[in-house]
Parts: sequence; C-alpha cells; structure tokens
Amino acid sequence: MAEIYATILQKRFEQSGDIDEISNAISAHQRAVQITPNDHADMPRQLNNLGNCLLHRFERTGDLTDIADAISAYQRAVQLTPDSHADMPGRSSNLGNSFSRRFQRTGDLADITNSISVHQRAVQLTPDGHANMPSRLNNLGSSFLCRIERTGDLSDIANAISAQQMAVKLTPDGHADMSSRLSNLGTSFLHLFKYTGDLTDMANAISAQQMAVKLTPDGHADMPSRLNNLGSSFLCRIKRTGDLTDIAKAISAYQRAVKLTPDGHADMSSWLTNLGTSFLHLFKHTGDLTDMANAISSHQRAVQLTPNGHADMPSRLINLGHSFSHRFESTGVLSDNLIATSNYRRSATCMSGPPSIRLAAAQHWAQHSASHNPKDSLQAYGVCVSLLSQIAGMDRTIQQRHSSLVDISKLTATAASAAFSQGELGKALEWLEQGRCLVWSQLNQLRIPVDDLRTHNHLLADRFLHVSRALESSGSRQESLSLVLSGTMSQKVAMEDEARTHVMLARDWEHLLKEIRAIPAFRNFLRLRRASEIMEHLPRDGPVILISVHEDRCDALALIPKCDQPLHIPLNNFTHQEASRLRDRLRNYLSRHGCRMRDVDRGPREVADPDATSEIYKILQELWLCVAKPILDALAYSVSLMFMPIMVYKTSSFLITSLILQIQLEFGGVLLGPLHSFPFMQLESTVRIFNHLVLVFPTTWCRRTLRPLAYFWKRLRCYQRGSDPHP
Repeated sequence: MAEIYATILQKRFEQSGDIDEISNAISAHQRAVQITPNDHADMPRQLNNLGNCLLHRFERTGDLTDIADAISAYQRAVQLTPDSHADMPGRSSNLGNSFSRRFQRTGDLADITNSISVHQRAVQLTPDGHANMPSRLNNLGSSFLCRIERTGDLSDIANAISAQQMAVKLTPDGHADMSSRLSNLGTSFLHLFKYTGDLTDMANAISAQQMAVKLTPDGHADMPSRLNNLGSSFLCRIKRTGDLTDIAKAISAYQRAVKLTPDGHADMSSWLTNLGTSFLHLFKHTGDLTDMANAISSHQRAVQLTPNGHADMPSRLINLGHSFSHRFESTGVLSDNLIATSNYRRSATCMSGPPSIRLAAAQHWAQHSASHNPKDSLQAYGVCVSLLSQIAGMDRTIQQRHSSLVDISKLTATAASAAFSQGELGKALEWLEQGRCLVWSQLNQLRIPVDDLRTHNHLLADRFLHVSRALESSGSRQESLSLVLSGTMSQKVAMEDEARTHVMLARDWEHLLKEIRAIPAFRNFLRLRRASEIMEHLPRDGPVILISVHEDRCDALALIPKCDQPLHIPLNNFTHQEASRLRDRLRNYLSRHGCRMRDVDRGPREVADPDATSEIYKILQELWLCVAKPILDALAYSVSLMFMPIMVYKTSSFLITSLILQIQLEFGGVLLGPLHSFPFMQLESTVRIFNHLVLVFPTTWCRRTLRPLAYFWKRLRCYQRGSDPHP
C-alpha cells in the first residue's frame, strides 16, 4: 500500500515539480523498504523505486545527501538482482544516471566513468527490439555528453551522437520521451560544432532542440531545460556568424527558462549564467550599458545560488569576472577592474571544478592585476603553474596529456617573464623547471626508486610500486577513433573498462602518495623542488643555463655550483620576434636539405651550394652574438669573437661541454619530454628553436640532435676544400 501511494506521489511530482510531493513519496518508499525483509523478492524493486525518488529530489534541490542515498539504494538493488533478471538493465541504467548526476555536481571523473560503464552494461543486457532500448541508449549518450564537458575528447562526442541518434531512431513518433532525446542529441551536435566549426553541425543542433521544445507540453517540468539547450545553440552560433537575431533568440529562450523555473530549483543558477552570457554578447555588439547591467545582475544571482564546492562555481565566477572586466574596458571605472580581478581570483582558487576553467581564471587574474598589483600577479602565475599538473593529470593517457598541454605551452614562459620583471629569480627558476618536460616528469615519478621507503615500510613501498607500474602501463594505451566509430558494443565496453581501470589506478596512486607524505621523513616525497633544492643538486662539472624567450623580454639564468642564487643574465639584444625569424630561416634551410623531420622522405641530395652554407653561418652567428656570447661574458669566459658559432663547436668544446642549455620558449614552454628523446626537428616549431640553440652548445646527453650539425660541418669542410661532400 505504501509503495502504491509513493508511486502516485512520484507521478504527481513529475508533472508539477512540487517538492512536497516527492518528499512524501520518499518517506513512503523508505517505509516500504523498512517493512520488506532483506531476502524478499520485492526488495530490489523497492530499493530501485526509492532511488528514483531520491534522484528526482536531488535534481530539484541539489542536496548531495540525496544523490549519495540514491546511489546507495541503486547499488543495493543491482547487487540483489540476478544478471538474467528482466529488470537488471533498467536498474543498471538508473544507477548509471545517479553517477552521472553526481558527476555534474562534484566533477569527480570516477563518477562519470562508472556511469558510462554501467550504462554500457545496461545496453548490452537489453535485447534488440526491446521497448526500453531507446531509453538505455539515450542514457548512455548523455553520460558521454557529460564527460565531453570535462575532457573535450572527440571520441566521447562520437559515442554520444551515435547512441543518441539510435535512441531517436528507435523511438516511435508521439512518444513522450522523444523531446528529451532530441534535446540531448542537439546538445551533442552543439559540442561537435565547437570541435569542428561546421555550421551543418550547428544546424542539426538547433533543428533537434527546436523540435524538442515543440514536442514538450506547456507546463511540463522539463520545459526550462529544453529552452536552455535551445538558447545555448543560438548563443554558440552568434560567436561564429555575428547574427544579432541569434542573440535575441538566445535571450528570449533563456528568459523563458528562468521564468518557468521555480525558486530553489538546482538548475536556476545554470539558466541565469547562460542568460548573463547572452546579455554580455549583446553588450559587445550594442555598447548599451543596460545590457551590461543585465549581464552582471544575472551572473551575480547565479553565483549566489551556487553552493560552495559545486563543480560549476569556477565557471560562474569567471563569467561574472568577464562582465565586470568588459564594463571596465567600456567605462574605465577602476572598481570594476578590481571586482573582476577578485572574481577571477576566487574562481582560480576554488577547490572543485574543471582545472581548465580554474587555469583560465588564474591567467585572467594575473593579467588584470599586473598593472595595479604586480605581487598579486605573481601569486596568480604561481596558481597557473600549479594547475598544469592537473590539466595533464595522471587519470589521462599520455596521448591525452600531450594534447591538453599544446594550447597552454606558453604559460610557464609568461610566468617566468613576470618573475624576471619583479626580480623574483627563485620563482622564475621554479616555474621554468616545473613547466619543463611535465609529462616526462610524471612518468619518472612512476619509476622512482623506493629503497628508503621500503626500509621504513616495505608493504607500503610494494603497493606504491605495483600501482605505479600499472598506472604507467595503462597510461600508455592508444585509443582508436575508428574503433569508437565502428566497433561493436563489446569492443567499446572493453575500451571503457580500460579507461575506468585507469581512473581508479590514478585515484589509488594519489591516495598512496598522501599516505606516504603523512610519514614525517617522507613529507616531501615526489614534491616539486624549490629553488634552493635545485641549487643544491647541480652537476659539478659546470653551470646549467636556462633561457626564457618571451614577447615581453628574453632572459637567461645561470645555475652555478656552490652558489646560493641563480645568476640573472638579461638578453637585451635578443627578442621573441628575432627568435621566430631565426626559427623560420633555419627551418627553411633544413627543409631544403632534407633534415626537416624524421620519417619524412628527404628526396635526392642537393648539389653543393655555397650560398646555403653561408645561410647557416649567418643564423648561427646571430645566435652566437645575441645569446651565447652574452651568457659566456656574464660567466667571465674569454672567447674570441673571431670564431664563428660552428667554429666554437669545433674548437672550444672544452668550454661548451660544461654547459647544459635548456630553453624555455613562449611558443613552446611546456616540453613534452627530455631533449634527448626527440630527433632533430621532430616537434613543432616551439621545440625546434630549443634544439637549434642547443646546436651551439652540444652536451653529452643530446647527441642525437647534433647529427645534423655534424653533417653541416662535414659539408662546410668539403666546400672549403672544394671536394664532393658525398663521396
């Protein structure tokens, strides 16, 4: 009787959205569970129904206790249900939905990985032609869609669209769930548009979402969500087309969504954020301060309604900061700039939320505070550098980590440039070191010897080594997009199981690291080194030179053994523009001589060209005069200017081999591996300059990069003798 009453209340809530109805339903379901024996055949159904109501109330209030209780109820229901039971797919799908909802609230990658895994199992267990197959596919697609917003992985977009298109195809016309499935499909096409920029994808998104709104009855509890999704598509298209009618349509849709959403609803802050963003875009076109006031008001309400610790708090704060920043640019009122900076700081220092959003906020914080509070700007850059390891976290494959660092590779050089400007040489050193070879450093952490730890606690050391080796192996796997697009469900499940295992290993590794650092003698285990520690552990056979090339300034740091502080050497005659020009000249030279890249057909060898040899002379001479000689002069080395750079390589190796030259570039500041692991000219232009400068200063650990220089030297000597360089 209690179960029947609860079901009636739940149906009422689904139509009206009245919070009292769902709370009463939860109480009735809890009584039903309490009076049902644990081994009773109805217990799984009772638990599943209780989970449904708790999930509904969580979606309404955002209370984390409700979602935790829902997951617990669903997990018990699944555990008590045999695999062959007809209700197992449905209960698994419900469990997957609860994991997905909690991920949206907390941003915990383990939750969305669990969600996808459970949904895939639900689809596998559902027979072809079953009436619930569209629902299971839609839920699976929605989980992939959630993970897209965290990772931006194209394979997740492809998986989401594939599942949702099949769900729509299998749903009969007139079905009550058609509108929700079309809305989800439209959102996936929107994400695809963000990746491809193809207006066809945007047209598909808008078409699906307009149909979803049309099919949703007036007064339906999901109407605000449909309108919000439609508004998001119009807002995204305006960024590409500049069509003001799209802004008007977006604002209209968002305003209707806000108006139809009851006070206290968990999604209200999201609708307000989007409404504020659309008003901000309108202001950019009109310059009307009324539009800006509306943007700020909406964003402020969104922040006020977002609970502390919510995964979306960083994005809400950065949007509010953007609004004040744009108003400052329009009016010049300094208080607006200070408020913008404050919101960027709050966003960057949130303990939850996507690291990419917090990193963007930290960069804005640094830029806005640079003019009026340089010390605050340095603090912001410190947060930026600290977030790099989260952007390329251990829970991602090596390939994914490389991809995520490409767009932020200038960051450490920018941070170091700010530190040089403030005379903070220690910070400049730490940031250049932390940004160098980030992914390679992570791999080294997985291979670190633990002899000292084993002496203290051999069981803990063995656990750490076991998890480290498993994590390194998992991170090295390659994901196939072709398998994502055309693989069977079993193959996709296997891929997702590997991803889930990787996320769990990364979590275990982090927990073990915290356990190790809790031991007083190991509190600095695998922590990034401070400048003082770097200076204490320098090679004894000569100084280490780091070079930072940035648009604002170029500098070198000499790390000299037995010195407490690095030596700062401003490179006043070298610029970012000059480095780019020399890069292009050397790239063209190498391309003409078949040395541009490994695994590329070099073509026929050219006839000796004295002008070409003169070109390499000129390039290396400029590097010598602008970079190498100022460094050697500051170190009090005596080197004759009569020597050309290539002659320095040949005749002064006793000086040069004592230098280890590490170059940090603005257009490639985060290196993806140690120098000796790359062939000459293998990487993008950013690392090429790195290698080019190393040509002037060869070391024992970069012999592979010197082979082209030896080739040039051989050609030069042959030209001087008038002999064939290719006997």
